This record gives sequence, structure tokens and C-alpha cells, in this order.
Amino acid sequence: MADAALAPMTIEDFFVWQRAQDELYELVDGYPVPRHRMMTGASVQHDLATVNVIISLGTQLRGKPCRPTTSDIAIRTNITMLRRPDVMVECAALVPDTYEAREPRLVVEVASPSTTAIDQTRKVEEYKRHPTLAYILLIETLKPQALLYTRGNDAWEIEAFEGLEAVIALPAIGASLALADIYEGLSFPGRRDLATEG
Repeated sequence: MADAALAPMTIEDFFVWQRAQDELYELVDGYPVPRHRMMTGASVQHDLATVNVIISLGTQLRGKPCRPTTSDIAIRTNITMLRRPDVMVECAALVPDTYEAREPRLVVEVASPSTTAIDQTRKVEEYKRHPTLAYILLIETLKPQALLYTRGNDAWEIEAFEGLEAVIALPAIGASLALADIYEGLSFPGRRDLATEG
């Protein structure tokens, strides 16, 4: 369990400390924060959407230089911040026993009721500062909808996707994500069960 009296940590110290913990933490302004606390309200919907994204990306990227990672791998957003996106696509050569992405191209945050506000504000701004990221993808779980931030020449561009027919193109990693695949098996209040839709 985290000690509330811990002094601010460097990222290097944090990784040493994290190895002795029983759960995953993020580093926020130099202090470790349990990831599960950030995820209060996460559900089966959240878990299934996350797994679906990993399956789709893993299948498409097999044999290619890039690969999907889980929240076990962190991304450095500044000198005192480490985040753990639900899914990330890393394109650096594989190095055993590393805990941090070196050349991430895509981060995916799957929304939970308690995280939507921070995912869409603070985290997005942090991710935008990472030099190798090409995409930031925010996925809703209450309806089939996603928001994609793409790094342009001068600024980040935003595109919204809605409905199961939509497909999110991700040419910088040689993949795409169909909303029908992301939401396979999910259901939404007031809608027909998506698992039964053809």
C-alpha cells in the first residue's frame, strides 16, 4: 500500500518502488497514485472494450514493428508524470524487462464514469506533449462513440466517430479500428444488445 508520507519521486525511483507493490500505480506530479483509484467505476463494459481493442490491434500488427501493450507499460508525459493508458501501441524494438514505452505511436483510453473528465482534459494535454505519439484515442462505453486526436503538421486535429459502421483509420501504425470490433459483445441502456446485431 502507498505511504501517504512518501516524498516526491523521480521516474527512476518510482519504477524501483513500483516493483515492490502489489498493484499498479501512476506517477502524478511526483507522487504515486493507485491506478485502480483513477479507475473507480470501471466495469465489464470497460474491460471488454479494452480487450477488443487489444485483440484487433494485435491481430493487425502481428509480424510488424509495432505492437499493442496493456496498462502494465507506462508512458512518460513529463519529468514527474507517468500514465498507464488502457492500451498503447509501441514501435520501439522490444527490450526485455522494461516498464516504459520508448516510441509509442497510439494511446487508447477507454472511458469510465469517473475518468471521462480527466481523460478528456488533463491526460489528453499530457499525451499531446509526447514527441512520438501520432494518435490519442478516447473510447466511450455508454454508447458506440470515439474521439481521435491526430498529430498534424502544426496542431492536433480532432475527429469524432459514432455508430457501429464507423472505422477509425490509423495509417501511422498500419492499422484501423472498426467500432463494430471495439464494441463486440457490449450492450447499451436503451439500445438493442449489440452482440445480437448483424
